[in-house]
Amino acid sequence: MTLMTALADSMPDDATCWAAFVARDRTMDGRFVGCVATTGIYCKPSCAARHPKRQNMRFLPDPAAARAAGFRACLRCRPDEVGRDRIAVAAARALIEGADDAPRLEAIAAHVGYAPHHFHRLFKRETGLTPAAYARALRADRLKAALDSPGSVTSAIYAAGYNAPSRAYADADRHLGMTPSAWKDGGRGALIRWRTIDSSLGPLLVAATARGLCRISFGEGEAELRARFPNADLQPADATLDQLAEAVVVLVDHPGETPDLPIDVCGTAFQQAVWAALRAIPPGETRSYSEVAAAIGRPQAVRAAGSACGDNVLAVLIPCHRVLRSDGTLGGYAWGLDRKRALLAREKGE
Repeated sequence: MTLMTALADSMPDDATCWAAFVARDRTMDGRFVGCVATTGIYCKPSCAARHPKRQNMRFLPDPAAARAAGFRACLRCRPDEVGRDRIAVAAARALIEGADDAPRLEAIAAHVGYAPHHFHRLFKRETGLTPAAYARALRADRLKAALDSPGSVTSAIYAAGYNAPSRAYADADRHLGMTPSAWKDGGRGALIRWRTIDSSLGPLLVAATARGLCRISFGEGEAELRARFPNADLQPADATLDQLAEAVVVLVDHPGETPDLPIDVCGTAFQQAVWAALRAIPPGETRSYSEVAAAIGRPQAVRAAGSACGDNVLAVLIPCHRVLRSDGTLGGYAWGLDRKRALLAREKGE
């Protein structure tokens, strides 16, 4: 199945398409086009042109279908380039994933036929990560998998594609929040401070490494935290964590705020892209799982996007509560649908 066929297969219903045009929703670009009967042109959903009347709009799955129906491309929003952009990003991901060493931006851009500075912006817009960050995250994924397998730390480092342990330790500090040895041994030697604190939606567990918040969850305590890191050094909160915990409690009551709190979470490249997409959803708005998948350039990965939402370890701060099913129902939420419903209501001022 080609990328464009996958985009066509995921075309929303007419009501959703019209709502996307009214909102000029860029996350829906590439999933369908809107054809204007009075002008004979077709546009992408985020087109900045004045909106036509609803009765003059027709929605088709892709530019090819629009051209076959006798429409021509809008010169303002250039809808034909959306498919080309996403195909280029998919090709770049394949190049990065298949390389032993991370390709340079210039080489990636040349491979897909774009100028480096333009493709850098395009890749980040589609995936939530720069090409270099995507390559680092992939290699860290391999390191994590290798560390979880039998064998020595050194063999895991080289199996993950690192040429030197120093680079592996630097990436581990960034993506795992601890050294490879500590990760392989259940967090041994890693210091995690934690506390529970009351909130209007029930008790919260708030935990952090020296780098930032690593766990925010409702209804959990030391036992659940220790199950995640059985050999970590769990210590009571200090003044710094107390301040972070107070800020998190405020966020429960006012989930529409976007505080600049330090975080230290481990995730695959895909999960990181999904979490970045979640944080980009404006307060008071929601997205479907398919819209989140499309926003990171992976329209076929709807189920994986849902799993990444479920793997979120920072309740409220990474707002997975803003994701609903395509039919508008709540879907799942790790900390209970009543809490999800309450958070959404609070963001809307209800």
